[in-house]
Amino acid sequence: MQTASTLAHLENLKRKVASYTEVATDVLENQMQFYHRLDLKKGEILVSQGQYVKHFYYVAEGCIYYFKLEDGEEKVLEFYTEDVFFTDLPAYVKEAPSNYYLKAAEASTIYAVAKTDAENSFKVSHQLERFGRLSMQEAFMKIFTRVERLSSRSNEERYLRLLEKRPDLFQRVPQYLIASYLGLTAVGLSKIRKRLGKG
Repeated sequence: MQTASTLAHLENLKRKVASYTEVATDVLENQMQFYHRLDLKKGEILVSQGQYVKHFYYVAEGCIYYFKLEDGEEKVLEFYTEDVFFTDLPAYVKEAPSNYYLKAAEASTIYAVAKTDAENSFKVSHQLERFGRLSMQEAFMKIFTRVERLSSRSNEERYLRLLEKRPDLFQRVPQYLIASYLGLTAVGLSKIRKRLGKG
């Protein structure tokens, strides 16, 4: 028996899938059986370095961040919040051990679909195959555009853009993680916030 929250999440998930391409209602309903709910506590790790990544994920509630460890420090590549698909794409596609981590920045509810189930669905439905291709392209572009922003914008420009596009992150995750995402130190971010009257 599914809870009211799970049913609401699955309705949002169906809408999200359908936002990529038109999918027949019966095909979409059938696909939902392959998504499994995972409730993560704040600080819980979903994927660790060295782990094989066999699932594609959807954030129903919460915030997951994608990072690598360098000299013991978390270097953040991306934050995934509500109504977004994500995974460690290089490890998922290549079926190789991950070089990264996925960790809950706050208590989160996500839905996982196994790669084998997803690929089987692509074989029987061109609609779902198109969804899979577009959602993976989107996940790749999130990382690519971040790398491009780091190299082409000043520290202040990156900060102001994040503040404009994703203001909720500043209330949801620690400042040191936001600083890492922006390619700054926590001290550097604090100085920018003070200079711009935001801190």
